[in-house]
Amino acid sequence: MRPELQDPVEEEVAFPGSVHLRRWQQFLTSRFGLDRMPVVRKVIIAVIGFTVLLLGAVMVVLPGPAVIIIPIGLAILASEFAWARRILRRGSLFVTRVRRHRWWRRNH
Repeated sequence: MRPELQDPVEEEVAFPGSVHLRRWQQFLTSRFGLDRMPVVRKVIIAVIGFTVLLLGAVMVVLPGPAVIIIPIGLAILASEFAWARRILRRGSLFVTRVRRHRWWRRNH
């Protein structure tokens, strides 16, 4: 893609809690010995992440904070899977673009 067509917002997006989240994840994996068993760690994180994501999807139909629960499930999955990181990054870019839009500032 040509440089003039790229959106400069992409370079500015950073997850402020990512450093602390990574430290917490390293602490838990070393505490339970999951750093020596990467396949088991990946399965455990996948089960927990998909469970939270499924609960968020159910909350879209039923009453509940689906807008909060779905990103939490994706954040759990993003600790092990690149596709979940890409989805979170796209969602963050989308929120950043919406917040910068003029009609958003005018109405809120």
